[in-house]
Amino acid sequence: MKKIYIILLGCGMLAFGGCKKFIDVNDNPNQPTTVKEELILPPAETVIGSLLYSGNVSNVVLQYMQVMALNQAPPNVGTYLMYNVDMDGDWINFYSRGLNSLVTLNKQAEANGNFNYAGIAKILTAYTLGTATDLWGDIPYSQAFNGVDNLKPTYDAQKDIYAQIQTLLDAGIADLAKNAGRVPGSDDFFYGGDNAKWTRLAYTLKARYYMHLTKAPGFTATAQAQLALTALDKGMTGQDDNFRLQYNGGAGLENPWQQNFLSASTIILSSTVVNGFKTRNDPRLTKMIAPAAETGLYTGRVIGEEGIGSLESYSRPSDFYAGAAANNYLLTYPEALFIKAEATLIVSGVAAATPIYRAAVVSHMTQLGVNSTAYDTYLASRTLNSTNALQLIIEEKGIANFLSMESFVDYRRTGYPALTKVMNGLSAIPRRVLYPQIEMSGNVQPQQSAKLTDRVWWDTAN
Repeated sequence: MKKIYIILLGCGMLAFGGCKKFIDVNDNPNQPTTVKEELILPPAETVIGSLLYSGNVSNVVLQYMQVMALNQAPPNVGTYLMYNVDMDGDWINFYSRGLNSLVTLNKQAEANGNFNYAGIAKILTAYTLGTATDLWGDIPYSQAFNGVDNLKPTYDAQKDIYAQIQTLLDAGIADLAKNAGRVPGSDDFFYGGDNAKWTRLAYTLKARYYMHLTKAPGFTATAQAQLALTALDKGMTGQDDNFRLQYNGGAGLENPWQQNFLSASTIILSSTVVNGFKTRNDPRLTKMIAPAAETGLYTGRVIGEEGIGSLESYSRPSDFYAGAAANNYLLTYPEALFIKAEATLIVSGVAAATPIYRAAVVSHMTQLGVNSTAYDTYLASRTLNSTNALQLIIEEKGIANFLSMESFVDYRRTGYPALTKVMNGLSAIPRRVLYPQIEMSGNVQPQQSAKLTDRVWWDTAN
């Protein structure tokens, strides 16, 4: 797949504008009514792969998960300080720049018989909806895209959003199976128009969202795990299936994480995550974490501490995750294996889950370039048993999902990794983010009174 040129983000307006041929002197060529699907898809994928996966809300959630820290005196985001206005930009990214473009793409592609594009649009819509609902809970969807006909859409219950996610994924799979109409190519930054890979992604997403509901009201862990295992039979089969966005690395074309960790942002890694690698004797330390430029040591900041240290005395992620030309990994084959390991643990027990768990860890380590001797030694100290199996599966999944908000979902539904309230924390550890001020001002809904510590619908335990 060709490396993405982030400058195409500026083409986002083309999703509603575009380049309709000038065939009528009474038509305004700057305000065409339709745009080809291949002009809508790239900006939408860029929004998802950059602004949603590594944007502001990701930085917030990763501080809640004690992966990142701010080299600032408290109170700050890391000590659970948030105002509703802090989420305005993220809401715009999810809705105006993301979902609105995808809904438009889907409608147009269906009308034109371009079902390859329609299938991709539905799968990306499911992913975007899933990410949004896991952050906010109830969100607008069924009434959200009617334009001036409904400027104040009622929020859908999260349970209904989850049902819609599975419906969208099934419909996307069916659309791709038709293989009808134009075929995406270089305009598809994720898979280059490879329907087989998109289909395997859709099935893996189905498994991910089934497992989110293992403790949801009215659902059972065994049933959800079995659904996930069935979906994974048609899911990702190797690293080539990774759902990732590539970056050129040139000026203005850098991976967003590289930009997030620039000194001007004061963002570094936390002591929790850096010390975890040391405690485990994890061979991925040098592969995933960069030593502090000032000392050459692997050092994270204690979240919430009063003093402000030298930024260059703290570690940042390695170039594998935060280099200018690094990839953003939205969902990976190792995650698919960890999902399978957890589901197998629920359905069949520790012995059956163990080889899948080991394969998941090895898959991630191999991706990073860790040799077999190192990962065999490591796994000997991380053996599953009847009391630690879920904990180790989720902990190792979180390491493989480094910089992914998926770990925030797993923490809330399983209690792992075990976290304690940070120093100078203003509340208990947050379990959601606040609704944005722009919604509270223009579309008042009862759900908007939710606090950071309130649970979303599926978050019922731990």
